Amino acid sequence: MVFSHAPPSLIKPILHFTSSFALSSRAIPPHPVTKILLSHSRRTSLRTYAAMPETFSAADSTSDHVAGTWYSVPDLRFRDHRFTVPLDYSNDRNASPKISVFAREVVSVGKEEQLLPYLLYLQGGPGFECPRPTEASGWIHKACEEFRVILMDQRGTGLSTPLTPSSMSQLDSAKDIAEYLKYFRADNIVNDAEFIRVRLVPEAGPWTVLGQSYGGFCSVTYLSFAPQGLKQVLLTGGTPPLGNGCTAESVYRACYPQVIHQNEKYYKRFPQDVEIVGEVVKHLAESEGGGVILPSGGLLTPKGLQTLGLSGLGSSSGFERLHYMFERVWDPAIVPGSRKQISYHFLNAFENWLDFDTNPLYALMHESIYCQGDSSRWAAHRIRTEYDGKFDAIRAVKEGRPVFFTGEMVFPWMFEEVHALRKLKDAAHLLAEKKDWPPLYDIAVLNNNKVPVAAAVYYEDMYVNFKLATETASQIAGIRLWITNEYMHSGLRDGGGQVLDHLLGMLNGRKPLF
Repeated sequence: MVFSHAPPSLIKPILHFTSSFALSSRAIPPHPVTKILLSHSRRTSLRTYAAMPETFSAADSTSDHVAGTWYSVPDLRFRDHRFTVPLDYSNDRNASPKISVFAREVVSVGKEEQLLPYLLYLQGGPGFECPRPTEASGWIHKACEEFRVILMDQRGTGLSTPLTPSSMSQLDSAKDIAEYLKYFRADNIVNDAEFIRVRLVPEAGPWTVLGQSYGGFCSVTYLSFAPQGLKQVLLTGGTPPLGNGCTAESVYRACYPQVIHQNEKYYKRFPQDVEIVGEVVKHLAESEGGGVILPSGGLLTPKGLQTLGLSGLGSSSGFERLHYMFERVWDPAIVPGSRKQISYHFLNAFENWLDFDTNPLYALMHESIYCQGDSSRWAAHRIRTEYDGKFDAIRAVKEGRPVFFTGEMVFPWMFEEVHALRKLKDAAHLLAEKKDWPPLYDIAVLNNNKVPVAAAVYYEDMYVNFKLATETASQIAGIRLWITNEYMHSGLRDGGGQVLDHLLGMLNGRKPLF
């Protein structure tokens, strides 16, 4: 169970220490690439496909790789790459249906032709595209000081055959959707990364991978099944649970107490919101149909309101944004005696807060990221009932308690209340019951890891539980941990270049073992 709070001695001064699970942390020597992925075995669902015999420069275009021309934003130069990849790598490559994967190459101005090491960034999610930089700032600015950065939209997101409510309507049935989506997990994201690496990196050399949140989960899958493609790995708030079966239950049992703690901190910061949120819950519960119609046609109910905690409780400035949202929850009484109603401003902000309409993969695939050989069966929904009504919004109002928001959890009723998800309801239930998910990690390989790995582990992370993260770290040979409560889960984004710089320093000798 996660600690519900850090002892004062660890918070003041800010907790900030480094540890190493010492086996080898040496980089593996470069070697000719003759196989991209490990051969199919009982331990992995990934099958080998042969590398193309040629080597490719970044400027080359082939039948399965089209490279664009350079273009600019302030202080950065971009080049777009589009790759045609198999939907299913376990089949014959030519027999599998094809999808497109998009990657944006990023360098500092003037470094277009320099021989730079490559860094692949894997975005959090699941189901979200890479950032679209508008200038050289934050961690990208830091990375471009020494790397050629590759921002890969994971399959199904951004410009990589995006799966949206409209595009998935082309599939005939819920069964077809569920069958199609089984290819959109970390194992095939790694397959795509390897497909790209051997075509993009000179002489198909290894690259550095930076994985944020779910991107870190994918990075550990990469370490398990294709370590030959990795020079070093950097994890930021992305160390996954490794257990067999489905670990979703243990994840939520660990995360719910941290969510409760974050709620308590929120109301301590903004005590006036106890009454405001309670009034909104009461209004929703007493409305016809148990909620208020949203601009999209969906329904805002008390339990739907609670999902604002997904973004509001776990990232920097989340508390403030949530509070300011509730400042404008009510329409003004322009005409005396008018009935009280929730403002369009608030309803529109609520829908924009969650992104389910533009990124439905997050809701559809969220619990599957924890599954290996077993089903999730709506684990967050089931575990919620174990917390003695703490997350029952209507009951909280009746008892005069603060209404607690929920965290990073997806519930089955969302596919009824969120308009964009309604047509995906049956597919979501099929995915929740699916048992034959292939493996995502190989603990034996991780125990003998030779790839240098550094991880930022955030002590009060609401999304990736601290205790579970450190348990996983103990299974990855040679990993170095930077444990801190200076940052929340969004530390990579919030810290400018500091988080990336710290992790690189742990691997390049600037921050030696002590």
